[in-house]
Amino acid sequence: MPDSLVPKTISTLAEGYGLARLRADALAGLTVAIVALPLSMAIAIASGVTPDRGLYTAIVGGFIVSLLGGSRVQIGGPAGAFIVLVAATGARHGLDGLLLATAMGGIMLIAAGYLRLGQYIKFIPYPVTVGFTAGIAVIIFASQLRDLFGLTLSGAEPGPIVDKLIALGHAAGTVNWAAVLTAALTIGIILGLRRLRPHWPGMLIAVAAASAFVALLQLPAETIGTRFGGIPRGLRLPTLPPLSLDKAAAVFPDAVSFALLGAIESLLSAVVADGMTGRRHRSSMELIAQGVANICSALFGGICVTGTIARTATNVRAGATSPVSGMLHSVFLLLFMLLAAPLASYIPLASLAGVLAIVAWNMIEPPPSWRSCAPLMATPSSCSPPFSSSSFGTSRRGSSSVSRSAPCCSSIAWRKASRSAKRNRCRLCPRRMARNIPSLPTTPIR
Repeated sequence: MPDSLVPKTISTLAEGYGLARLRADALAGLTVAIVALPLSMAIAIASGVTPDRGLYTAIVGGFIVSLLGGSRVQIGGPAGAFIVLVAATGARHGLDGLLLATAMGGIMLIAAGYLRLGQYIKFIPYPVTVGFTAGIAVIIFASQLRDLFGLTLSGAEPGPIVDKLIALGHAAGTVNWAAVLTAALTIGIILGLRRLRPHWPGMLIAVAAASAFVALLQLPAETIGTRFGGIPRGLRLPTLPPLSLDKAAAVFPDAVSFALLGAIESLLSAVVADGMTGRRHRSSMELIAQGVANICSALFGGICVTGTIARTATNVRAGATSPVSGMLHSVFLLLFMLLAAPLASYIPLASLAGVLAIVAWNMIEPPPSWRSCAPLMATPSSCSPPFSSSSFGTSRRGSSSVSRSAPCCSSIAWRKASRSAKRNRCRLCPRRMARNIPSLPTTPIR
């Protein structure tokens, strides 16, 4: 039943669930929680909200994605791909508008799941996803330059990337070398551990080391405590965001963008998990779970939830056997908020900016060897516009409008390129090209 509306949790427990599997899932959940802890706070700050809202998203949304989802190993939470959308929506409509758009996007995802629309995501070509994500990565990195260098702006930081870079250039004389050193230390530890100890939680170790470095030397670097006053110890009580027809109409385009990007990101992550585990996800059930997760996240004050490729891959490599690992990952994050929330006040913002700089680089997905880019460059000329237009359009105009238009337009271009390559008997047709590039998933979404 590849597209059944039955959560994978039920299917997994029906197979038989014993102590050995629980032990494996608990270890995998703890591993993912260690990775998700700094990422959730960093993504929330980059999205223009307080760090605790990133943790609410990972705890509430991540638990529901695993409980109701159509994948055995999918991990839900805040994603870097949403940073631009969330920040822009919050700037235009405020926090209440952001929460309302998140909930409305969740309703759209539930409707898409019941209408079995998940199968149509496969018509969005992979170069569009890569180009769109690369454009977002550029915007994410630009948004972190202020904290990476500890710059002090004379006014509010502009939203458009060109205006932002101009404003940051004018503030170049206010560089805080303590922040630069902290960010460099964070990035160096992450890259060093990735090469020397790839199984260690490099991001958490780097953030902890940078926090101790700043605290012990009493460096003048801004921290979560100095900017946000720390994070609360526990979850908020669920509350409905203010609702009115005028507000709903105003945030409707943003809700559509949340739903489209959430569907693409979560189903792509599920496909990657299928390739790692040899199993098949249920796309319609996954969309329904993502919708419920976004609604519940908004009720608890969180931001957009989606399946995350990096944390899902970490979950698989850590030995997860069922959705229980994802639910336990949320439980471990909740325990951190209950027991160790005061420690988060010491985390330097420059360190979290360094983490997001690494995330932005990873989103571009450079191939293991630059020679493996040759098949992409050698594709028929009609294959190039989907990648280049989505990448440039995202970085130039922002992801909101591009996320609504690029998939439809580029799907047509991609299918035309496929037919053209087939007619010309080109050995580098789009499907074969995807098989020739190691970093591309070769399994279509079904």
